[in-house]
Amino acid sequence: MDVLVNSIDVRDLLSSPDLLDSPSSPLSAPDLRLLITRLESHTLKIKSKVQSYLLSHHDDFSSLFSQSFDVVSRSEHLSGQVSELLNLISEHPIEAELSAIIKETVEKRSQVREKTELLELLGVVLELNDKLSTVKEDVRIGRIIEAAEGMKELKTALGIRNGDSAAEVVEGEPVVYGLLRNEWTQCFDEIQDLLLKFIEKAVQFEQETNIVHVKYLLTVNDIKGVELYTVFKAMDVLGVLDYGLAKVADLFTKYVTTPVIKCRSTPAFMEKIDQESGHILEAVLEMVPSADTESNGTDGETMYATIVQIIKFIYDSLCFKNGPWMRCFGRFTWPRMSELIISDFLSKVIPDDASKLAEFQKIRKLTSEFETNLKELMLIASSDIKDERLSKFADNVEVHFASRKKVEILAKARNLLLQSNFILSQEYVRPMGLNKEGIAEDFPNRIDLLFSSEKFMVSEAAIKLMELVHQTLKDVCLLPPTVGLEFYHAAKNALVLYEAVIPVKLERQLDSFNQAAVLIHNDCLYLSEESLGLAFEYRPFFPSSVKELSVFIDLAPRFQLMAEEVLQRQIQLVIYNLKEAIDAADGFQNTHQMKQFESAKFSIEQVAFIVEKVRIVWEPLLLPDIYEKGMSMVLEAVFSRIAKDILMLDDMAAEETLQLQTLIHLLFENLSSVVESLLAVGGRGKPQEAQRDTLTDFIPSLRKLRKLAELLDMPLKSITTAWESGELVECNFTLSELEDFIRSIFTDSPLRKECLLRINNSNDWEKEYTRKYQAKSTSWT
Repeated sequence: MDVLVNSIDVRDLLSSPDLLDSPSSPLSAPDLRLLITRLESHTLKIKSKVQSYLLSHHDDFSSLFSQSFDVVSRSEHLSGQVSELLNLISEHPIEAELSAIIKETVEKRSQVREKTELLELLGVVLELNDKLSTVKEDVRIGRIIEAAEGMKELKTALGIRNGDSAAEVVEGEPVVYGLLRNEWTQCFDEIQDLLLKFIEKAVQFEQETNIVHVKYLLTVNDIKGVELYTVFKAMDVLGVLDYGLAKVADLFTKYVTTPVIKCRSTPAFMEKIDQESGHILEAVLEMVPSADTESNGTDGETMYATIVQIIKFIYDSLCFKNGPWMRCFGRFTWPRMSELIISDFLSKVIPDDASKLAEFQKIRKLTSEFETNLKELMLIASSDIKDERLSKFADNVEVHFASRKKVEILAKARNLLLQSNFILSQEYVRPMGLNKEGIAEDFPNRIDLLFSSEKFMVSEAAIKLMELVHQTLKDVCLLPPTVGLEFYHAAKNALVLYEAVIPVKLERQLDSFNQAAVLIHNDCLYLSEESLGLAFEYRPFFPSSVKELSVFIDLAPRFQLMAEEVLQRQIQLVIYNLKEAIDAADGFQNTHQMKQFESAKFSIEQVAFIVEKVRIVWEPLLLPDIYEKGMSMVLEAVFSRIAKDILMLDDMAAEETLQLQTLIHLLFENLSSVVESLLAVGGRGKPQEAQRDTLTDFIPSLRKLRKLAELLDMPLKSITTAWESGELVECNFTLSELEDFIRSIFTDSPLRKECLLRINNSNDWEKEYTRKYQAKSTSWT
């Protein structure tokens, strides 16, 4: 088939080379005949090859023609089907039916959605309507607070905002919402009118007699027994408190405060109480005509005091000590009241001569105190300077430069605290004795407490610090108010510096038992009492503005607490050391063995040494009652621990009991000086027996340990008799302790069983004494 595919070049069929070189040369007749002959020959070859090719591929061409015929046949069949479908569509248009079905589906879904929304809306409307019905029912039965809270919830649900009309139609909103808002408005107006009627019933003014009645149990229409507090609470919840108090405030200003400012009357107060229930039924304020109007109008002291009394009556009897309610009342009364005070009093007493400005300081002081009292009673806001109208009118601008002096005072206080020495020589640490004369009177560090006749030792730093504070406060009394106020703050901050500096400076000493910690404790007590006395000593002479702000009493509890913390820390350190010493005795076991006995004896001696060291440090420095209680806590820890260890022993030999008894006697012998010091301190002016009772009250385990020493050498029957008589219970022994003690000393026998049975049968003593002892402990605490 190459012949068919490849092209034939005519020049190849020519024999003349010239013709090959020049394609445009004309052919001669021989050449043309030759060319024709050769073309025919070549054509025959081509036909022969084509024929042979077709014959060799006959099957392939037959298959190809068969497939072509099938394709044509199927194409004609498909064309017929398409023609039939087109005819069917042209006769029945299906797109119209599909469009109608889709449109109907969309409409149905829209209708379902609208009905669902309507059902939800209907549910909300029914709920709101039920809520309104509940509110109306609450109003009818007198549950006005619940009704007010319900109205507040409905207001939010209905989208009613303050200042908007409830009848206003919102575009796109269901009409029923407008109807519900209208009904809410009607209900709101009814509740508001009802509350105003209650207020009118509660607060009544008698113009003829100048008497104001405030009634606490109210009845309006068919609603009985509603409390005035409930009415105020409902008004507050409903948001109409301003509306309710406006008229009351106006009447109080007109008939109560105005006559007082014009010095025409003074108030008298009275309360009527229900004898059966004890509740206050009515509070009465009567305005009595003033007998002396001239003296009242000179300095304003009487006028201010009278107004404060009236405001306190309103605060207590009308506003029930509720700050927001009182502020609401003040917003209606204070502007008019302050204008009256300025026009009728302050403007008339302001001096017109500079030489008399000093005389006006008293009025400025009274005016400032008056506004402070009103702030405390919450008639005016303590944080809003706009309410300080009287002070602004009375005050003149004064510019002072007191900050530098304040810094100098604080720097001096800090330096003397940092440079202080809390170590006393031995001549300063002599026992104070029992009110006997001695050279201790000449020691500068031994001072008298302000509210006690006792003397005790303090550090030089505390004395110098108080000297600085006293000098600063004396200057406050002579300085102008602004400067005086800075000096007052400097004096107070100087005291606070002790609390900040000393615990840091002496941190190491506070972590161990030593003299410095005791001096810090005494300093705190001294500063606490001196702080209490500063107000009495200087405050009456302070400038008015300083007096209003000066407070010293808050320092006393801080120093008192610091003193207690330091002392308790020292006591716990001592008790910890004592417990370590007692631990060395190994629970006082096997003391019948010489090695164990010597170990226990050494432990007892160590305990006595520690306690004696505590006595040497504490007794000359601490106040007697503090020394007594502190040392009692230490001894109680020692005696209770030793008694507990001995009572926990089991199976004691006879020789062991004698050795334990010896150790207890040794302990009391070594601690005799400490016990005697406690008897001397706690039993002053008491007989000897009463002194011992006082000591055992402070140290309950003392009697127990003494009795335990006796029990170690006592027959079983005697022990049983002592329990039955209540003697052991009074010594704080418990039933279980005594039973274990008997089992550890006496072997099992019929006698031991009998005695234990008797002890169990007579344990009522323990319960009774435990009750009495707990009561006594509570009283002592």
